[in-house]
Amino acid sequence: MATVCSILLTEGGHQVTMWGAFEDSIERLIQNREQIKLLPGVKVPPQVKLTGNDRDCFDGCTMVLSAIPTQYKRSSWTRLRPFFPKGTPVISVAKGVENDTLLRPTQVIADVMSPGVTFASPLIALSGPNIAGEIARYLPATAVAACDDEDLAKRVQATFGTQWFRVYTNTDVIGVELAGATKNVIAIAAGILDGLAAGNNAKAALVTRGLVEITRLGLAMGAQQTTFQGLAGLGDLITTCVSPEGRNRTVGEQIGKGKKLKDILDHMDSVAEGVPTTKSVRQLSQRFKVEMPITESVYQVLFEDLDVLRALSQLMSREMKAEK
Repeated sequence: MATVCSILLTEGGHQVTMWGAFEDSIERLIQNREQIKLLPGVKVPPQVKLTGNDRDCFDGCTMVLSAIPTQYKRSSWTRLRPFFPKGTPVISVAKGVENDTLLRPTQVIADVMSPGVTFASPLIALSGPNIAGEIARYLPATAVAACDDEDLAKRVQATFGTQWFRVYTNTDVIGVELAGATKNVIAIAAGILDGLAAGNNAKAALVTRGLVEITRLGLAMGAQQTTFQGLAGLGDLITTCVSPEGRNRTVGEQIGKGKKLKDILDHMDSVAEGVPTTKSVRQLSQRFKVEMPITESVYQVLFEDLDVLRALSQLMSREMKAEK
């Protein structure tokens, strides 16, 4: 996603520096300007400065974009903290919930940068139905810039908007980040159905009921219901559950075909955020006393070796009730 955002930003005429945590990866990227395993055929624009140097990566910046996966965000921001220019807005495009702390991505950044006190820099969540490979191929896409400060959300909207990437604004940061995290759990379940060849009827039911439990948790945590009916909610959920490029759906599909989670993750070149996030979302459901049967089933399949057919049977045989 960092590569994709560098394309969007340079198209808008902005100067971009891309920092990487691993010097060898940055060196390879400098040599060929391409993430060969992650986005084959997609070049980082030649005007983008690439660096692995912590000290100079923020030089001259007026805005910072954090594309670091949620479970690695704390360690990376701890490393960068001494060099961060105070007051600079930070945009997060990660979709997850940190294990143990149960913090959302923007909360993790704030916790690292200003533990125990309010973080002085504005935080924005940029999220939506955004398959990186499609955006990199200049296919039309949309996103939501969520921030408590509407004017800053509009600034992000103007910064990232192009003729093929349309950005809307939203003030519900909690809802936008929760929607982005929880949909990955449902996407794993959707992949399992694909692996079982369970059919489109089953997937339609899963997406619909998945949205119900995602919304239920969001409302319990103070989010707005309309957020889950929009691009960051339903839009992102649909994309992640149907796209063959979706990492979380792909993990689920392999599980549905009988492969073990460890073997799947060992052979992946990228991070499937939904796997660790399933643990966090399950904990949140317990903390807020929210019923989330699909999430519970995914958790049991991933971490308690529940057979996928048994999990499906349990969901289908739950007590009959009215739809709400």
